Amino acid sequence: MSRAQRKMDHLRGALKLEQAGESGLSDIRFVHNSLSEVKTSEISLETEAAGLKFESPLYINAMTGGGGKATETINGSLAEAAGILGIPVAVGSQMSAIKDPSERSTYEVVRKRNQEGLVFANVGSEASVSQALACIDMLEADALQIHLNVIQELVMPEGDRDFTGTLHRIRAIAEESRIPIIVKEVGFGMTREAAGSLFEAGALIVDVGGHGGTNFSVIENERRDREMAFFNEWGIPTACSVAEVCEAHPGKSVFASGGIRSASDVAKSLALGASAAGMAGRILSWVQEGGVDNVVENIHSIENELKWIMTALGITDISSFQTVPAVISGSTHHWLTERGIRTEAFSRRMPGMKT
Repeated sequence: MSRAQRKMDHLRGALKLEQAGESGLSDIRFVHNSLSEVKTSEISLETEAAGLKFESPLYINAMTGGGGKATETINGSLAEAAGILGIPVAVGSQMSAIKDPSERSTYEVVRKRNQEGLVFANVGSEASVSQALACIDMLEADALQIHLNVIQELVMPEGDRDFTGTLHRIRAIAEESRIPIIVKEVGFGMTREAAGSLFEAGALIVDVGGHGGTNFSVIENERRDREMAFFNEWGIPTACSVAEVCEAHPGKSVFASGGIRSASDVAKSLALGASAAGMAGRILSWVQEGGVDNVVENIHSIENELKWIMTALGITDISSFQTVPAVISGSTHHWLTERGIRTEAFSRRMPGMKT
């Protein structure tokens, strides 16, 4: 099977599984503030991470590229929507274009359709320094995502089986890159220990990419003759991953992704310590259903709802999410307790107190 055909299989699988999985965010409940004195029109959604400024704490996470004209059309629409919204947009792995220059247009369309906005390049952790720098140049990128996808590769019939030297390659790329490095998981979560190693290696942002969104094990298992079903439930739920990484690395930039589907999910991710939240599968369905306008309309709705949540909580800026009390229950509470994290630190917050 060609790489382009495999990319299209991934897109079809992502659309099919867009609402699958449990992110753990349903275990987070805000403590109601009966005495909010906030005016919704005065709320700011601006946020910042590693020197990158977003107009709201949302970004369009890596999805596609390298699948011919179909993925070029999708990426162009995503780029145009991101430019209108003032939020970052990431492309899928650019290794397709490195190996087959005819696929470059499926990625280059992002910068052509979004000349002034924030664009994230994307490469796998197997990439060399020269390949990573080529991906950056291809998009005139503002940041580079390096994705970690061990489980997907293991389940993929034609996937990699050798992951030695991953941290060394990430460190080498970070040393040579002129733009921030974001290291992201692709749906199986990240531990505080892994995040610590990545920060030490030069990553300025980690994207936990938790369990709860598009499940690439399920997608790849559908392409196998003999199913590896045990990997379908593998991984750390997004809420657990965000909480433990942020708790262990205060002051570091952490992005939440994996099952982010609503303003409430965004708000809870921010309260757990994330700087921004990424959406992929849901946005893919929006662009397929109604193009650029549909994406813009739905993201605007999420941003408005996020402002209403902030009004209810009595906060006027994104950083203040980390001062609002939230109770963690269920399996997320169990996970964090077993990992040695005191969840009462979240529930006993007071205004102005950061965890």
